[in-house]
Amino acid sequence: MDKKKRQKLKIKKHYTKPDGKKIRTAFRQKELRKRIWFTLSILLITFIGTWIPIPGIDKTYMAQFFKDANGTLDMLNRFTGGSFERMSILALSITPYITASIIMQLLTIAIPKLEELQKDGEDGRKKIATYTRVAAVGLALLESLAMSVGFGQQGLLKHYGTASVILATLTMTAGSALLIWLGERITDKGIGNGISMILAFNIASRIPGDIKALFEQFVFSKKLAPGILSAAIIFAIIGAMIWFTAMLNNAEHRIPIQHSGKTTGRALSLKQSNLPIKVNTAGVVPVIFASSLMQTPVVIAQFLNKGQTGVAAKILAGFSQSNWLVPTRIFDSWGLILYILLTYAFAYFYTAITFNPMEVADNLRKSGASIPGFRPGKPTAEYLQNILNTLIFYGATGLIILQLVPILCSGVLGANVSFGGTSLIILVSVVMETIQQIESWGAKTAYKGFLKNF
Repeated sequence: MDKKKRQKLKIKKHYTKPDGKKIRTAFRQKELRKRIWFTLSILLITFIGTWIPIPGIDKTYMAQFFKDANGTLDMLNRFTGGSFERMSILALSITPYITASIIMQLLTIAIPKLEELQKDGEDGRKKIATYTRVAAVGLALLESLAMSVGFGQQGLLKHYGTASVILATLTMTAGSALLIWLGERITDKGIGNGISMILAFNIASRIPGDIKALFEQFVFSKKLAPGILSAAIIFAIIGAMIWFTAMLNNAEHRIPIQHSGKTTGRALSLKQSNLPIKVNTAGVVPVIFASSLMQTPVVIAQFLNKGQTGVAAKILAGFSQSNWLVPTRIFDSWGLILYILLTYAFAYFYTAITFNPMEVADNLRKSGASIPGFRPGKPTAEYLQNILNTLIFYGATGLIILQLVPILCSGVLGANVSFGGTSLIILVSVVMETIQQIESWGAKTAYKGFLKNF
């Protein structure tokens, strides 16, 4: 068989539709209903917390700060459910935990002891989770202190001084630590992954406001026929993005695997299976990394009250996403090119440290499995690496497409939307994971009912 033909990718979407019968069966379980109500009550607490301001702050300062930021901090505001813009007690939300988790993943590759812990089963993972929590609280303390000092000097704190800085710092740190604790309670006593549920809830809470703003701008301000057409286009774009996100999130390439079987007479029977590799191997991490890196110079400049005029202002304009693809500021779109390159770079980098083809090839060899047409060991690892490189490119391209839609709408049409690639992938992933857990309760109920017949 020709080698090129043998290496041709056949990427397929493997998506299982929700089983309505299992879901209905699951909701008959009292334990599941209690878990769902517990989860909803925790999410309600987090929503209330996003509206409680830090004592002693000037709300008008943050309103002006976000106005001057010109959309630069939209991603951070989405992840915090708007609490950062309101400077509430949950202003940092779970962003320190997200950062700490990514750092721990990177350190697991760099530090052998952490790598051993990760491979040490449940006990090792619990220790890494403890280190992640400690690192998250430490990051929250540093971030809240920097914000209290930097923003406080510029007018955030009404009575700037040591006492007000300490109070604001401890309040934001405690708020972030509380959310991490509440997230873990959801994981233990609720439904779904707690941290992911809180993050998805924060993102979802911003979408109704964005849709309302879109309708006020493109639907309600027009006559009946053009308004209906505009509404149809808005829903079509949103629906297409959700569909594409689901496809990207579920698409995978399945590599055929042969396992050595039993010898029957003179013939050796071989068992067939597949090695699935997701197309979007790095998830939303490349987008988060690239966005954070692009936002950092602008945030620092605004934090230090610098770069308002001159050459620095022109350079910083290219880092601001709100200036990309704007017809009157087309030269500032050089930042979009840099953003795309960073997304590809981080996709390859993150996948390289989380997926080791040589290790996978070695595990296949030890288990007596092989890929047809490739010898165990290095040839198999090289084949996996070639497949992986192509999948990373496809996945990163998909992420960029999802990001370009809101950027294009914002730049050309002036529409401010928050449901871009990062937000949608997180929402779709969390919803699908939650549905699968609910279905598992339905399957468990059916299994128990089956056992009662014996």
